[in-house]
Amino acid sequence: MPRKRCFRRICHTPDTILFKPAGKPMNMLQTVIMELDELEAIRLADGLGLYHEEAARQMNVSRQTFGRILEQARKKVATALINGMALQINKPNPAEGQCDESYKQES
Repeated sequence: MPRKRCFRRICHTPDTILFKPAGKPMNMLQTVIMELDELEAIRLADGLGLYHEEAARQMNVSRQTFGRILEQARKKVATALINGMALQINKPNPAEGQCDESYKQES
């Protein structure tokens, strides 16, 4: 039986949740699903340029867990771009932890 998933702090909720190649209708595309914590990992590491240790602290996970989340997220983005697939971000889960003001940063 797997361990219960730990609380992850998410400080950014996207307005846009679907990205697709131009000129192709959605019914002709396969979709890659990205979780909100994966998007947050990309935002912190690649968007804000934080070190994994600081980004992990902001998400309330271990550095190793942060690295795994980031690796999964980058793989999904690469798969969508290379194969011309749509990338859909799962809508926020009310069970996920929302960020308090001390952790909010400009994106």
